[in-house]
Amino acid sequence: MDQQASAIGGRIRALRRARGLTLVQLAAIAQLSHPFLSQLERGRARPSMVSLEKIARALGTSQLELMAAAEDAAEPVESPTVLVRADEGTRGPYGGGTGRLLVHGRRRFHPMEFTGDNLDAGEYFVHAEDEFVHVVAGTVVIDLAEHGTSTLREGDSLYYVGGTPHRWSAIDADGYRLFVVKEKPVRL
Repeated sequence: MDQQASAIGGRIRALRRARGLTLVQLAAIAQLSHPFLSQLERGRARPSMVSLEKIARALGTSQLELMAAAEDAAEPVESPTVLVRADEGTRGPYGGGTGRLLVHGRRRFHPMEFTGDNLDAGEYFVHAEDEFVHVVAGTVVIDLAEHGTSTLREGDSLYYVGGTPHRWSAIDADGYRLFVVKEKPVRL
């Protein structure tokens, strides 16, 4: 059995259960077939990037966090410390940009570096976990739906509780770089 596919499938199953969803419900939300999701959860199929994005959105997470499951599973013992060098860390699509996880293994929260230059905020993301955003470079507009819109510049930070719809965009083509800390959805 493919260990990476099995790890990603296990993460999908754990998140689905943590969200209180059945396979059929997740399939409907993600607009995928439930037999395909069943195969994924058992590590007998590999998702395309498009399918992985649909599943991630439906579960309130990201492709990057689902892909990191393979690395988490490969770490046999949870070390008390984690060192991630500047050229390391799982990288991948996250929202409208690119994320780099700043830890690996089974940790209580996920700090990441996020880089984007999207001028369109796109769809809202909603997940159960609290999130903290700090602007390292550039200017970003963060839209929290009924909680308002804020323009954050270098050095500004924003914290919002789980369940808050959120999306963000750049104000110009120069883009932005963020430090984002999100609670880990479930202890896997």
